[in-house]
Amino acid sequence: MDRTFGVVSRDVLVAGDGLSFLRGIIDGSHPAPPFAGTMDFDLVEADEGRVVFSGRPSPRFFNPLGTIHGGWTATILDSAMACAAHSTLKPGEGYTTLEMKLNYVRPVMPESGTVRCEGRLIHRGGSVITTEGNLVDERGKLLAHGTETCIVLPRKKTEA
Repeated sequence: MDRTFGVVSRDVLVAGDGLSFLRGIIDGSHPAPPFAGTMDFDLVEADEGRVVFSGRPSPRFFNPLGTIHGGWTATILDSAMACAAHSTLKPGEGYTTLEMKLNYVRPVMPESGTVRCEGRLIHRGGSVITTEGNLVDERGKLLAHGTETCIVLPRKKTEA
């Protein structure tokens, strides 16, 4: 299946629950966000409180040292951790990231192969969601890990 890229309207985004929206990206009924094409990674699994991205580090993401730029690693981890939060949203809710902390364990290289980045829910409260994520290479070796805190944006109240 060829992926499409784009941005949906806020009405479409919040019409259903967060997990259904993420699964819509996977099955192609919603477009993948434009940056996912630029960064060469895909959302491949989504369950409540857990998501997985698959990414392909390549020389086009090299920093001056000849390793994959830390921003690429941060972006795939942020995506996984934030989407783990997104998977818990009720219809009408939104969220945004408040804080993210990463630990880079090993350099990411094209030789890392197709990497797997899993985001998992730690806690879902009424207004704060915390998640964690791991990025591993093709052999399962840990490359980086992190945590993220998101704030829930409540449904907009309608006038009676």
